[in-house]
Amino acid sequence: METMIAGTAAPPKTMPKRRLGNVVVGISDMQISNRPGDLLVTYSLGSCLGVTMYDPQIKVGGLIHCMLPLSKVDPQKAASSPFMFVDTGIPELYRRLLEMGAKKNRLIVKAAGCSQLLDDRKLFEIGKRNYTIFRKMLWKNNILISGEHVGGSLSRTLFLDIAAGEVIVRVKDEEVIL
Repeated sequence: METMIAGTAAPPKTMPKRRLGNVVVGISDMQISNRPGDLLVTYSLGSCLGVTMYDPQIKVGGLIHCMLPLSKVDPQKAASSPFMFVDTGIPELYRRLLEMGAKKNRLIVKAAGCSQLLDDRKLFEIGKRNYTIFRKMLWKNNILISGEHVGGSLSRTLFLDIAAGEVIVRVKDEEVIL
């Protein structure tokens, strides 16, 4: 899977490094906010999938950092840590945003990560599998991805600015606005 940047009418803009996020989303974690000053951030997206969902009308958004594609590998772990898995974490992010007043038809969904790290022989392809499950889930629910920066072999940092709805991906020393 090659690095893809999609969903933007014009080429992505690059920008200088920005401040650190004030709401950190850990691995197998999720955060939601409607506070205009919040900048959600997750670090070290290698094969993991990072997803933002944002409703621009009510300015509520969330960010999730999923490690693995399917919860069936460890149902007990999925019950205690649903954000670890794409198939349990993404629906939970969606459900909680709807509880805060977001509407499906207004959601802007963006994704990053899904790299192929430490798997040169392509035995596990965790990143590719994470991305495939994510795409299938959105497709089944008639939700489109507005932008993405996935694949390749680099780690990424993903930001969501709640006030502006802006999603930024940092790869090495470069930042791209999705």
